[in-house]
Amino acid sequence: MLNKPLRAVGFVGYGAYVPRYRLPASEISRVWTEGNGATPVKEKAVPGLDEDTATMSIEAARNALARAQIAPNLLRAVWVGSESHPYAVKPTGTIVAEAIGATPRVLAADWQFACKAGTEAVQAAIGFVGSGMADYALAIGMDTAQGRPGDALEYTAGAGGAAYILGPAEEAVAVIQRSLSYVSDTTDFWRRPSTHYPSHAERFSGDPGYFGHVMPAATAMMEEMESTPEDYDHVVFHQPNRKFPVRALLDLGFHAKQWVNGLLVGEIGNTYAGSAMIGLAAVLDVAKPGERILMVSYGSGAGADAFDLLATPRLVEVQKAAPSTRDYISRRTLVDYAQYVRMRHKLATH
Repeated sequence: MLNKPLRAVGFVGYGAYVPRYRLPASEISRVWTEGNGATPVKEKAVPGLDEDTATMSIEAARNALARAQIAPNLLRAVWVGSESHPYAVKPTGTIVAEAIGATPRVLAADWQFACKAGTEAVQAAIGFVGSGMADYALAIGMDTAQGRPGDALEYTAGAGGAAYILGPAEEAVAVIQRSLSYVSDTTDFWRRPSTHYPSHAERFSGDPGYFGHVMPAATAMMEEMESTPEDYDHVVFHQPNRKFPVRALLDLGFHAKQWVNGLLVGEIGNTYAGSAMIGLAAVLDVAKPGERILMVSYGSGAGADAFDLLATPRLVEVQKAAPSTRDYISRRTLVDYAQYVRMRHKLATH
């Protein structure tokens, strides 16, 4: 499905957030494989004891507001996409809206679609702003991702994400030229309501899941836009690990220089609903006016959202208005496995 709103829409502000704590993959391997296991990432970001999806979303939203240079009460929607909302019933969106000063006359809701919950919120915001129902809407992708102790996911399940304020294209730092969604019923990754950790179909998650959606979505976007890989200055794909996006990018004909700024999984892990969105934030931190960006997210269950973006002259005016994605990645405090277990409440104490 190719989406084009009635009026042109773009990102008028953006902001990322990554917790400062890092757990080295070698530390997980030390505990579970005596140091003999492969480590798919260098390290992953871990939330502090006082951090969750709501608090991290608030930080990213404030950065987006600083770049958008609008009052928070002008927002007409605050939507948070995540796999790790702090409450099963109470919405995260209302917490974020209240904290940033967007209440009370605002829509607030939570979105779910595994790792593309954040871009699902972006798609909805495109329609909301593009229809003329609102001038500004906030879409967030953020996660404190879970992984069963000793499972392959524990090596890569990191934390962090990004927030985007959508508004009229004439105010945008990046115009959304087209968006596209591609979905199917593919059971590659799931979690029942009564279970604490997600399950996955291991190798089945790759070809029918990730590659079976990300690559067709990217191809469909380029067909619709009559573009080729050479037409893009930057490209960002969902990053469950380093191997999947690199294989997909190479198979589609992209080159390393096009994804170098947005491939962050090796340093902070897979931030799930925030993965593609935080990669895009890192790209926007360094992109120049006139540069073209292709972003493709992925969510298990399964689906992909693709976006063709064009950076505007306003981008360079606001890049320094808030901390960059690299600023957050660079401020690192290493923790060991015992500290990680305490921070993530992996031991029952009552």
